[in-house]
Amino acid sequence: MNIPAEFDEIRPYSPEELPQIFEELLSDKDFQEVIKKVIPDTPLDTLAKVLRSCKTNLDVQKNIFYGLLHDLIKKCSDGFSFDCSQIAEKNKGYTFISNHRDIVLDSGFLSVGLIDSGFPTTVEIAIGDNLLIYPWIKKLVRVNKAFIVQRALSMRQRLESSIRMSRYIHFAVTQKQENIWIAQREGRAKDSNDRTQDSVLKMLSMGGNGDVIDSLKELNIVPLSLSYEYDPCDFLKAQEMQLKRDIEGFKKSQKDDLVNMQTGIFGYKGRIHFQTGPCINDELEALRGLPKTEIFTRVSEIIDHHIHKNYRLYPCNYIACDMLDGSLSMSEHYTAEDKIRFESYLQKKIGLIDIPGKDENFLKNCILAMYANPAINHLQAVKG
Repeated sequence: MNIPAEFDEIRPYSPEELPQIFEELLSDKDFQEVIKKVIPDTPLDTLAKVLRSCKTNLDVQKNIFYGLLHDLIKKCSDGFSFDCSQIAEKNKGYTFISNHRDIVLDSGFLSVGLIDSGFPTTVEIAIGDNLLIYPWIKKLVRVNKAFIVQRALSMRQRLESSIRMSRYIHFAVTQKQENIWIAQREGRAKDSNDRTQDSVLKMLSMGGNGDVIDSLKELNIVPLSLSYEYDPCDFLKAQEMQLKRDIEGFKKSQKDDLVNMQTGIFGYKGRIHFQTGPCINDELEALRGLPKTEIFTRVSEIIDHHIHKNYRLYPCNYIACDMLDGSLSMSEHYTAEDKIRFESYLQKKIGLIDIPGKDENFLKNCILAMYANPAINHLQAVKG
């Protein structure tokens, strides 16, 4: 396929580029060290043989990442389920917009779910260049169907970058017949109070044909709800909240990003459920004629409603609500044993935090809010 040159800097590698990139990765000492840790039972020669047999990015995902992700599900969770029953046609390109919990695994598990549900392809992934700390990471994610979101730019450059990225997303969905995964906001919602940023929708609308409604419809947007019973990074998120509270202008370091990625991948997640809503094209059509600014607000509300409605809640979500407001109003959803288990989990996680002036009360409330907000938003969406 003829891919316009304007996308060269940000797009995933094309099949023709893969052989050269495979060799660069295999000869990279840092990459070799990571492989030894992640798949210690697989000699580099064996991995090299499998890689070199892959003709496309999808081949790499199916032959390498798919197995690794299923192993992770076995080792680090109590199972993964995926419900895409609200998607009528599988042979179309979709743009999945979801809440964002895990830096690496949100899109990874979605791809596993799509393969296991008989979709012809996985997803191309929007990933911030702030996470591409080493050259081998940048190469690996572009092999793994990622396209790059450029972050550290001036206002003018940022606009140009957004327009280019939007054009690329439209090209991927309409010409390459690819699916796209993009988070509903920049970065993870640290308190799990998931809300779609209008700026994400504005970016998506820039690169299509026709008016805002036509442009968004071209992308076949599907809201996606990600529900992890436990978030391995909950204590790191709480720690960051206190540091932001106490230190003016606090920003995470690259090392912090790496720790978050590693903790998210290998930490215990409990049960995991991903659920799609329907493609929202009909709901978009109903907004035609509204002022442009109002359209983005309404589309954000539509996506949020589907995401909140389709959460799967676990006992810890209800327990957190009751612990936050000191009531027993949700007690029908959990047992006394569930509560003891969650309280013990909470103490253990707070115990992992080691920062100056550690404020245990504040940290506890931060973690409780992370588990309570999905329940609060879900109950509100079901009512509405």
